[in-house]
Amino acid sequence: MTHTLATDTLDIGYACGGPEDGSPVLLLHGWPDDVLGWAQVAPALEAAGYRWVAPWLRGFGPTRFRSSDTLRDGTGVALAQDAIDLADALGWDRFAVVGHDWGGRAAYVLAALWPERVAAIASLAIGYAPRGRFQIPASFEQSQRWWYQWFMATDGGAAAVAADPIGFARLQWQDWSPPGWYDEAAFARTAESFRNPDWVAVTLHGYRSRWRSEPLDPRYAAARQRLAAVETLRVPTLMIQGEDDRCDPPAESAHDARFFTGGYRRIVLPGVGHFPAREATVDVAHALVQHLGDLKRSW
Repeated sequence: MTHTLATDTLDIGYACGGPEDGSPVLLLHGWPDDVLGWAQVAPALEAAGYRWVAPWLRGFGPTRFRSSDTLRDGTGVALAQDAIDLADALGWDRFAVVGHDWGGRAAYVLAALWPERVAAIASLAIGYAPRGRFQIPASFEQSQRWWYQWFMATDGGAAAVAADPIGFARLQWQDWSPPGWYDEAAFARTAESFRNPDWVAVTLHGYRSRWRSEPLDPRYAAARQRLAAVETLRVPTLMIQGEDDRCDPPAESAHDARFFTGGYRRIVLPGVGHFPAREATVDVAHALVQHLGDLKRSW
């Protein structure tokens, strides 16, 4: 069942479960994915007594902008502000965050900007970017893996994505994990979220703004300035990485521990690609329950 809460910017659609008085956990999906990515992990959180809420990110599924005038900002700061706004609407003062891909990046931003609100984070498939900065990869091989980002940064590439967004998303599912990891029906169900009228705009802004000058929503200017000053995180962190991730391989996050002062654990799952919660459900669920359980007394 889909629920909706209004913030100043969005009508946010979300799924939820678990005891209403359970310790709250926000599940933030990645790109190109949606809340179905948590479908097999959420029951383990419920069984452990957690209250989970999984929103569709801006530009995905039933989530809608409240004004046509709002810039379709797809940056991590915008996603993190959406998460805080949702937590406020839910009445959550302190909560944990589990994020995959774009959701993982938002989790890091939440830990950087609102450490007093965030009890713990877990990031799947995405390493930490200090000060929220994106850097050109050190190797040609990683730049080759990020072809889709360079493609979208061109006007012709952006037009091609707008012409066939679902076909573009399917390429990432095919390429980012070992062959045969998903079935077409699972992709088709998830891809319904990419029919959101703002999916293309948010997607293009999220990636183009990393590498070229793009307009930014001024309402997040102060948060961007704060983020630019944060090098290390003090929120306890779990990072789950697929050993066979063909978009962001383990080497890209191998040296991140130095940026975490409040505890950091990294798990690399053999034979798993870029979608750990879908590809290795049992292992991911076990790791999340253990990580959150160790910290439950703090919130």
